[in-house]
Amino acid sequence: MKYRLKITVFILFALTSMVLSIWGPEALARYQDKGTLNEIHASTVEDAGEGYSYKLNANEKLYILSRCLDSQAMPESEQNAMLHFGDAASYQEWEGSYAFVANYRSPSGKEITDEQIYETCNKAIDVLKEAGILPESVKEVAPASYDAILYSAIDILEPRNNIAVWKLSLSNSQKNANKENRLIDAYIGAEDGKLYEFYVRTPLLWEDIDADYVIEEWSSYMGLGAPQPYESDNPLLETTPFFKKYVFSGMGEERTIVTVGFYEGINELFLKISH
Repeated sequence: MKYRLKITVFILFALTSMVLSIWGPEALARYQDKGTLNEIHASTVEDAGEGYSYKLNANEKLYILSRCLDSQAMPESEQNAMLHFGDAASYQEWEGSYAFVANYRSPSGKEITDEQIYETCNKAIDVLKEAGILPESVKEVAPASYDAILYSAIDILEPRNNIAVWKLSLSNSQKNANKENRLIDAYIGAEDGKLYEFYVRTPLLWEDIDADYVIEEWSSYMGLGAPQPYESDNPLLETTPFFKKYVFSGMGEERTIVTVGFYEGINELFLKISH
C-alpha cells in the first residue's frame, strides 16, 4: 500500500513538473508584462564606458587627406589652375575609394567652429613664421576677405579613417585686391588647427627658399616622422621648375608625397600633399 502511494505521489510530482516547465515560463512572462506594459519605469544604471575609439596618428591623417584631395578637383593657385584648365574636367570624378565632401553640418564639440577658424589660422601662421617657414611679411587672414568651408576627408571602405579640415581661401570678391604677402589657399585641421597645405604670396624668390629646411620644420610642427627624398628624374611632375618633393610614411606600406614649390612671377610659395 505504501509502495503504491509513493508511486502515485512520484507520478503526480513528475506530471506537475512537466506542466510547469511547459506553461510556467509563458504564464510568468504574461504576469510580468501586465506590470510593465503601458507604464513608464525608471531605473538607475551605472554610466557605460565610451568604448574603444580608433585614433589616426599624424602620418595617417596626412595620408588620408592626400588621397582624398587627389580624388577631386584639386585646390590650386590661380597660376596653377590656369595651366591645368584644359584638364580640369578629369579631376571632377571620384577616384578609388576616397571622398572629399563639403560638410554643411555644424562642427562637433571637438572641431574648430567657423567663428574660431580665422583666429586659429592666424595662430598657425605665427607658428610657421617663428619656425622660419613663412616670412614675417605674410599678413593675417580676416573673415571679410576669406571664405571658409568645412570638409570631411573619408576612406569610404574604412569610414573610421577620416579627418575633418577647413579650407580657407581668399574670397573671389578679392580678385582685384593686392595679393602680395597674403595667404591664397590653405587646409587646416578642424581638430588640431595645423596647416596641412598652403599657398602664400611672399617677397621671396626660389633661391631664397631652403626647401630642406622648410620640410624639416614643417614635419616637426606637424608631428610627422623624418621625410625621405622623392626619387624621380621627371622634370614635368609640376607646372613649375621650382620644386622639391619628399616622402612620408602613410598607412601600412603606403606613402604621402609633400611638395615644397614656388611659382615664379607671382612669387607664390606652396606646400602641398599628394599620393
